[in-house]
Amino acid sequence: MARPIDILLVEDDPADAELALRALARSGMSPVVEHAPDGEAALSALGDGGIQPRLILLDLKLPGMTGLELLEALRAGAGTRHLPVVVFTSSAEPRDLSRSYGSGANGYAQKPVNFDAFGETLRRVCEFWLAVNRLPDVSQ
Repeated sequence: MARPIDILLVEDDPADAELALRALARSGMSPVVEHAPDGEAALSALGDGGIQPRLILLDLKLPGMTGLELLEALRAGAGTRHLPVVVFTSSAEPRDLSRSYGSGANGYAQKPVNFDAFGETLRRVCEFWLAVNRLPDVSQ
């Protein structure tokens, strides 16, 4: 049986990952977060690692498998196609936004540069997906 967690953070930049973890810790929500530094590690955590996140926060610019390639792999998998994926990236490129939604993203948020704004954006994204959104029971 899969181990439930709140968030799978797929982020290759150690500084951005630490910033996200600090912002989430200060958010007051206290989510259980697992960090994957690249797409292969994320797929492994979802498969062999046996985690079942309520939300995947996905950076686009990953080494090896890109964020979009990972998103497409998630949407193709029977056990992962229903998982909410919010692209959380520094990219403001309209092409990245369009391709993310075209590949099955549930949301797209640009990472603010300022720590307070970064934390507030992350809190607002997670508040909806963790406190309001409901997921189907895929075991039935």
